[in-house]
This record gives sequence, C-alpha cells and structure tokens, in this order.
Amino acid sequence: MAPTGMGVAAAIRQARLRGATPHVLDGAAVRDSAAMLDSVAGTLRFPEDFSHNLTALYDCLTDLSWLPAGEHVLIWGKPSVLRRSDPTGFEAINGALSDAVSDGCAGPATLSVVILSN
Repeated sequence: MAPTGMGVAAAIRQARLRGATPHVLDGAAVRDSAAMLDSVAGTLRFPEDFSHNLTALYDCLTDLSWLPAGEHVLIWGKPSVLRRSDPTGFEAINGALSDAVSDGCAGPATLSVVILSN
C-alpha cells in the first residue's frame, strides 16, 4: 500500500464511483499507535469489545461483519504525522492494514485502504 498523491475528496469520489463506502480517517492528530488503533476503530465503528492491539486490529479488519455488505475503503489522511512521531508504530499499523487487505474478509464486506501522501 504505497501512499497516493490524491486528496481526500478525490479518494472519496473514486471509492463512490466504484460503489464502495468511504471511511475517512484524519491522521492529523494521530501521534502514536494507540491513537491510531482508536482512530481506526472509531472510523470503521469496530465492536465495543475491540481489544486495542495489533492482533485485534487485524481480526476486526478481516471480519467487518457489523458493516453492510460491499467494499469499504479506509482513507487515511495525513499518515505522515504518525510516520514522523512514531515510526515503529506506523510500520506496525501499516503492516496490519496491508496484511488484512491481502488476506481479505471472511464475510460479504470487504476492505481496501488508501493511504494519502499528504
């Protein structure tokens, strides 16, 4: 998942054009992996029993049973904030997102991720 040069509005438009549901995560205030876990959970409306760790993140991203069927696009804006402030956390979160997208979802909801370069 390489960062893309498009903006948030273009990413939303692109997702909607293919019939997907966009979910925008504003990374401007995300400075560590704990905040990113919270942000992903809130953006995708994870179940309340989400354990706030990388394994639970992966498990939720490959489940998505609480979301309607179809493609759901996580659009991560301003990833550079986390990359600069917590490079290790950025790599771990990015790895979990990439693995989840590669492995796919078990149910009728699917996930794709767009990481913006801004």
